[in-house]
Amino acid sequence: MAKMTMAAARKNKNLTQQEIADIMGVSRQSVMDWESGKKDMRPAYLMAFCQITGVSEDDILLPEKFA
Repeated sequence: MAKMTMAAARKNKNLTQQEIADIMGVSRQSVMDWESGKKDMRPAYLMAFCQITGVSEDDILLPEKFA
């Protein structure tokens, strides 16, 4: 999982990690872990994150195609 892509998507929407966590019903630590690549998101969370940030799942899962 691409930590910069997730953080960039969140920041492009002017959302903090805490705001994303609150919207998704998870802890801020979970968002931190996802962004750092420490843990992978479950598919349902990935779909929610993409809807919130307006990016596609490919943007998150296949960042190398945009490099």
